[in-house]
Amino acid sequence: MNPLPYLQELTLKRQEIDSFEVYPFSIPAIKQLESLEFSKEVTIFVGENGSGKSTLLEAIAVGLGFNAEGGTKNFNFGTRNTHSNLSEFLRLSRSYKKYRDGFFLRAESFYNVATNIDELDEAPSFGPPIKDSYGGISLHHQSHGESFLSLMVERFGGNGLYLLDEPEAALSPTRQLAVLSRMFQLIKDHSQFVIATHSPILMAYPGALIYQIDQSGIYPIEYEETEHYEITKAFLNNPAPMLKELGVTDT
Repeated sequence: MNPLPYLQELTLKRQEIDSFEVYPFSIPAIKQLESLEFSKEVTIFVGENGSGKSTLLEAIAVGLGFNAEGGTKNFNFGTRNTHSNLSEFLRLSRSYKKYRDGFFLRAESFYNVATNIDELDEAPSFGPPIKDSYGGISLHHQSHGESFLSLMVERFGGNGLYLLDEPEAALSPTRQLAVLSRMFQLIKDHSQFVIATHSPILMAYPGALIYQIDQSGIYPIEYEETEHYEITKAFLNNPAPMLKELGVTDT
């Protein structure tokens, strides 16, 4: 038996849901969800803002035991309880082999993770500072992009399951390429990624299983067929017509 993927499949326990007219079950993609399979390497959720991709990724993370605001399973802080109860209605099928490392990265709440690390390091402890696992420098003393890369390079150790919610938020295109390179190294070291993203660069990871999430449901899609790829390519190849159509040029 192959130990990967660590996370193999999710199933929505539809029979336990009282109503599909209340959030988060009212989200069109969730309302139509039956089950999803995961790639042993990279699974990517794409879709417009509000489509439900981050809600679904969050529910997967919470269902696996991660903190809703991000971090490892050892993080138990909470600045505000805003996550949905979707995780309670997901059945997550997993490999017989447990992953050794794991992390849930939420771009919007990574600041809170960094703050919690500093607070824990300021408290009395017999062990080394937690920040040593993140490069030895407080994440607050690095730029947002640098702290993301420190997380992936210094903290992610392989044999892991890594859930990333819009990791491109703080990354330049060059740094996104660096993330692709680090992902490749970690996947070679028996790791699995599940990512929600708008980045056509991250979507380009070779062999990634991409799911489009929209009003019609959740379904596999080829990289070149994603709206993100099509619009970005069209704009970069010939920006003038699109700029004119948007009314942001006088010519």
